[in-house]
Amino acid sequence: MTSNRNTFNHNREAFVWIWLPGETDPVVAGRLEAENGNVLFNYGKSYLGRIGDQPPAIPIYEPELPLQPGVLPLPEGLTMPGCIRDAGPDAWGRRVIINQKLGLKGADTDTAELDELTYLLESGSDRIGALDFQHSPSEYVPRIANNVGLEELLESAERVEKGMPLTPELDQALFRGSSIGGARPKALVQDQGKKYVAKFSSSTDLYSVVKAEFIAMRLAQLAGLNVAPVNLVKAANKDVLLIERFDREPKDGGWSRKVMVSALTLLGLDDMMARYASYETLAEIVRHRFTDPKDTLKELFSRLVFNILCGNTDDHARNHAAFWNGKELTLTPAYDICPQGRTGNEASQAMLISGNNNLSQLKTCLETASNFLLSQDEAHSIFAHLTEAIQQHWDSVCEEAELSEVDRKLFWGRQFLNPFSIH
Repeated sequence: MTSNRNTFNHNREAFVWIWLPGETDPVVAGRLEAENGNVLFNYGKSYLGRIGDQPPAIPIYEPELPLQPGVLPLPEGLTMPGCIRDAGPDAWGRRVIINQKLGLKGADTDTAELDELTYLLESGSDRIGALDFQHSPSEYVPRIANNVGLEELLESAERVEKGMPLTPELDQALFRGSSIGGARPKALVQDQGKKYVAKFSSSTDLYSVVKAEFIAMRLAQLAGLNVAPVNLVKAANKDVLLIERFDREPKDGGWSRKVMVSALTLLGLDDMMARYASYETLAEIVRHRFTDPKDTLKELFSRLVFNILCGNTDDHARNHAAFWNGKELTLTPAYDICPQGRTGNEASQAMLISGNNNLSQLKTCLETASNFLLSQDEAHSIFAHLTEAIQQHWDSVCEEAELSEVDRKLFWGRQFLNPFSIH
């Protein structure tokens, strides 16, 4: 008898479907093929033939996948196009798929158990960005709408008590999260014409991780940064952070989707090379390829500074992204600003800041200010403004989050405005 492990481990091809700008239905863009450990892409003839159509075809992302026929060469060092990998499930999504397909649980599960095409084909269709993956080039069949209603989320404990089944996604995130392990449980929520990513607290949390992220995101918003709106609710006695999705727009009773690429893809790196990701290189790409480069550079620099001031050392290159309209890039709102647990004072950011220096200090930012087209005075002004905003709104945002006195003392001066960071 064939085991599950073998059954699910050999997807040789997948078809890429894309929502073109402003459209509510996808069209097939091309085909992915697994070959000798690599995943290769080529555009379909029907897609390349859309040049005069409305809307016309756009490259999924350039320079990585230009609109041309034939199998496209992989960028150096990559085993699959970065813009395709960006549409794959995150660590939580991968563990859910492993759990479903192989029955494996726990934080130590190797997410390399399944191949990339399987992860793309088995994950939900309402994924981040404007791509989806299908077995067929001619028929689009979405895999589970997997959007939980806000009411169901809030009434989840009551429903369980009454013996009413929850959607599999909500059940998994709320009640099976810690058994899958190794990643923060998530679900997709839809309510009154808006879509959200819901992040859940975990039974293994040593402090209020969800509240810490809510506080950081709210403070960033109050400080004037372009941030995804957030809300904090309770479900089944657990804190749930709702982050409004910025890659979806309601239209004609459906949803249009925005094409997105991660900074990792912009930098031409994959997860194995993420340690080489650098704010300086990202700033250079912004100068040459983004809309409103000067304003974008100031925003990106401000986000870097804010990450340092709030103790978010998990600012890796997947936690920065850009919208892509087929010609140019625009910075997305900030997301995943999550203060990290910290024992001592010294800390470093996930991306290099100035040369090979990634120390979480304002003086490191000062060294690289010119790369963001900022003078030393302008950099100091940003430091002062963001520090003041955190101090000014701290109490009110902590009250909004109903943060305990113990956690307030834990966060203040350790994650938020740590002396190491500001001196």
